[in-house]
Amino acid sequence: MQSRIFKLGFLALLFGTMLTSCELVGDIFQAGMGVGIFIVIAVIVLIIWVISRFRK
Repeated sequence: MQSRIFKLGFLALLFGTMLTSCELVGDIFQAGMGVGIFIVIAVIVLIIWVISRFRK
């Protein structure tokens, strides 16, 4: 487990030194936005599914 965390930390450090700070922050926010949209869609689908189960 620690080896995996170390590898992820190393990759983050590597990307942090290769990209400028604006690019890095922009990429992080873009990835976060994509994950957020996915979660919102998943919650909406779950709510619709639960409502449809109670209507039967």
